[in-house]
Amino acid sequence: MSETFDVIIIGGGNAGFGVAAIAQEAGKTIALIEERDFGGTCSNRGCTPKKVLVAAAHTLHEIERASVHGIEVGTPKLDWAKLIKREKDMISFIPDAMSSAAAKRGKVFRGTAKFTEPNTIEVAGNILIGKDIVIATGSKTRPLPIPGAELMITSEEVLWEETQPDEVVFIGGGVIAMEFSHVYARAGTKVTILEVMPSLLPRLEADAVAAIRGESERIGVDIKTSVAVKQVSQINGKLRVTFEHEGKELHLDADRVVNGAGRIANVEGLDLVAGSIEHDRIAIKTDSYLRSVSNPHVWVCGDALISSPQLSPVATYEGRIVGNNIVNGPTEKPDYSVVPSAVYTVPALSTVGLTEEEARTKGLNFRSSVNDMTGWFSGKTYAETVAWAKILIDEDSDQIIGVHMVGHQSEELIHLFAMAMRHGISASKIKQDLFAFPTFSADIKNLL
Repeated sequence: MSETFDVIIIGGGNAGFGVAAIAQEAGKTIALIEERDFGGTCSNRGCTPKKVLVAAAHTLHEIERASVHGIEVGTPKLDWAKLIKREKDMISFIPDAMSSAAAKRGKVFRGTAKFTEPNTIEVAGNILIGKDIVIATGSKTRPLPIPGAELMITSEEVLWEETQPDEVVFIGGGVIAMEFSHVYARAGTKVTILEVMPSLLPRLEADAVAAIRGESERIGVDIKTSVAVKQVSQINGKLRVTFEHEGKELHLDADRVVNGAGRIANVEGLDLVAGSIEHDRIAIKTDSYLRSVSNPHVWVCGDALISSPQLSPVATYEGRIVGNNIVNGPTEKPDYSVVPSAVYTVPALSTVGLTEEEARTKGLNFRSSVNDMTGWFSGKTYAETVAWAKILIDEDSDQIIGVHMVGHQSEELIHLFAMAMRHGISASKIKQDLFAFPTFSADIKNLL
């Protein structure tokens, strides 16, 4: 026996809830499918619990700098098990709360969904027919084709393991590796990052990456780029990573080896062929309205849509766009030109808009304002170890087109720049504005 719904949403994270909010307001009948915990990766296994660990790393950083302020403290020791327990306690309410919220939006189904026909989903023995079907299944850790890859853990295990390792190797120098390396290193773990590319975080502004790399190395993180990892093996109760670097075969022994190679769309088990959904085994092909190019009743949003930034606010944004397009017809397209984001190292690397390379590729007439703020009064007051910014300003329009910052409370200041960019506030107008002083925000005028 089958059930028919106006909208079937596969995935109970931010993207799925974004769709459900709009569809419910329009009076649509909704089925919500989740194979794990409602709330998705960010709430339960990603950005939310991770920030609890990052907050501890911030505290350790402040203790490190205490002597600059005339405060003498002993050597701090982090109780890793207590930190993980605190993190678990803080997010423990989320799955039940989000499950209750889902039940108010529509009928909830638990299990792994797969297409059996272009408009039909099977989940836990139930057959669901949808006028529109939304793939909001999020992402999963990118598998690495390395012998012994099964010995590695993912960021999820980092968040749950209550024993602090003495030594950790990250394979891949992406966001996950950078953020957790700062937590581990500040807690006293020896950390090595092995990156196959010539640089870390290759999509971000190169000079900003260089600034955070310098800080990472200052706190003891060993970073090797242009590395070819050969295998992971078990040796005498340790994990051994064998790799090539600068023409030499080397190895490292560690307690943990973490897959830090990023994430891919979690769509493998959906049977996209049965759903008549065109894909290239990596990404579902969609039009500018986030609709499948081959099945007009299927939509994709959130981390399952790998062409857009894998960020939880973007997932909600895309989910609401999909909801509006289902309700009103395909009329709304996402705009990713102003999406602030941060890499939560300590301090954070924050960015919005174009990199300098992207601006040059577009042939824009712009100027670049670069500043090291560690010697500024604000930077010296808070004993910042790194405080750096690059602002790109279009010479013809006086509009800010890109901002890249490390430190100086950049994860907060980046939103002021993003609002200016989104609402067309010129650099000259910002310089004329009033800010409370002395604050980091007051420094914005001197950055332009």
